[in-house]
Amino acid sequence: MIIYPAMDLMGERIVRLQQGKFDDATTYSDEPLEALQRFAEAGAEWTHIVDLDGARMREPVQHELIAALARMSSLRLQVGGGFRTRDQVARMLDAGIARVVIGSLAVREPDTVRRWIGEFGADRITLSLDVNVVDGVPVVAISGWTEDTGTSLWKVVAEYPEARHLLLTDIGQDGMLAGPNFELLEDAVERLAPLNIQASGGVSSLADLERLTTDGAIVGKALWEGRIRLEEALRLVRT
Repeated sequence: MIIYPAMDLMGERIVRLQQGKFDDATTYSDEPLEALQRFAEAGAEWTHIVDLDGARMREPVQHELIAALARMSSLRLQVGGGFRTRDQVARMLDAGIARVVIGSLAVREPDTVRRWIGEFGADRITLSLDVNVVDGVPVVAISGWTEDTGTSLWKVVAEYPEARHLLLTDIGQDGMLAGPNFELLEDAVERLAPLNIQASGGVSSLADLERLTTDGAIVGKALWEGRIRLEEALRLVRT
């Protein structure tokens, strides 16, 4: 399993939102480069970064900062937030970003995102789908969780037979430190093979990581609040 220590950037500061609410943010650091250096020293190989300002404005806001971080860090960066055009994706990949994360656009414009996967390669694009579980069915939400599509996770993913990476978030668990939705994630691993699935939302302990069967795990709030030490998490998944 790959551990992705996560940082969400707002105004060039590292923050975490409660349930995706921009007016309920906790600031953890104003030194993202120092955070990347600490991740690397702990032994991480990847970092997951979200441009929250870009996600809110639906266009790149902090991509220049993130490109600079990519140049100055040895880590491979997986970056989301604000991508809407082919040129935005290309510029970030050319700047040294390892993977670009595409969320709402993957639901709204599957033809466009499939073209990007074909052009840039399946290893350079991560689909990101946020779901609410309704009567046992994971229903995809978009636009910062404000719009319920009424479409199941399974139907959306079926549009992407060529995809290789999926970041899956149960909205109800995100930022709550209550543990991931193991049932959903296990179902996804079984039903969506051979996709590489990254678990997002709720990881709060080493026990959570030990139980996960996904290919990757996004670790955010638990890391920033000291509930998980990155060195220990990396040691756990590598043994």
